[in-house]
Amino acid sequence: MKKMNIVYGVAGMIVMLLIFSQLFAMKETNKIEMYPYTVVKDYGTFEIRKYEPANFTSVTLSGKTYSETANRGFRTLAGYIFGGNATNEKIPMTSPVTMNMGDSVTMRFLLPADKKIDSLPKPNASNIQFTTEPSKTMAAIRFGGWASDKKISTNTQKLTELLKQNGITSIGKFSYFGYNPPFMIFNRRNEVVVEVIY
Repeated sequence: MKKMNIVYGVAGMIVMLLIFSQLFAMKETNKIEMYPYTVVKDYGTFEIRKYEPANFTSVTLSGKTYSETANRGFRTLAGYIFGGNATNEKIPMTSPVTMNMGDSVTMRFLLPADKKIDSLPKPNASNIQFTTEPSKTMAAIRFGGWASDKKISTNTQKLTELLKQNGITSIGKFSYFGYNPPFMIFNRRNEVVVEVIY
């Protein structure tokens, strides 16, 4: 009986630590600077959003899928913002991490609004680029849990059909937006987005 009480006590402590760590992760995630947008119209199953101009650091990777490229891309860009640059400067993490899906995959990190491209330190990795995205109107569909190629494909198809049903024309490639750090388990936010004429 005493051993069982110890086991239950340890299990309870682990559960409490897990809950505490996840609450902390959610709180910290809410503090992260996000790609700024306003909702133009909420259709219930998807949204039309107006995104403001923004700067990004990016890397283009061989491979066509999320599973092939997500870890490589994240390591490369995280290495840069965590100090892998000419001045060892640390740049705050932002949200979401975006992936433009196609014959190759381009992963991008939003740069904080107070960081200008011409003042950023040179990356140690030669394949890192910097881009400025103009203001654009995008449709977005949201899904939870852990991202996968199947979920991204399913939601791309859903969004394509929803846009067709509502007479909205999409432009260019679909992208995946991921909002949460890898260690966050609950309440994960993922989206498939595409530029639209609206």
